[in-house]
Amino acid sequence: RQEEITMTAIRTANAVWQGDLMSGSGVVSASTSGAFSELPVTWASRTESADGRTSPEELVAAAHAACFCMALSNGLGKKGTPPQRLEVSATVAFEPKPEGGFRVASSRLTVRGSVAGIDAAGFSQAAEAAKDGCPISGALKGNVELSVEATLAS
Repeated sequence: RQEEITMTAIRTANAVWQGDLMSGSGVVSASTSGAFSELPVTWASRTESADGRTSPEELVAAAHAACFCMALSNGLGKKGTPPQRLEVSATVAFEPKPEGGFRVASSRLTVRGSVAGIDAAGFSQAAEAAKDGCPISGALKGNVELSVEATLAS
């Protein structure tokens, strides 16, 4: 349970890169869990076509979607309306800056939920609260535009 956590949780991922930015390539691995290893990443997979490779922004999107699911599930549960199912997509935009370089500009969450005992307005309110309250949103807030679109399954 969330209230029982008393220690700081530490998670580690590693990356290895070889070569220059444009023609080089790398891999990223989840060191703590071992859940994935040596996922390939290149500059082209970040700025053009993924072609079976990941990017830092896709990993941020995965983290944001997972964190938001947990926060929304917790918020709904505390209101006595725990979800049966939440389907969340996070779309992270990586774009050039006018002054040069690049930035993560936005993370757009969309959620479709099966939740008994709540109406669409209540679900939207819970989704907004989860967007504002999830720790990954907190890490992005103030630097990345955050939004959520919530749809209650019928």
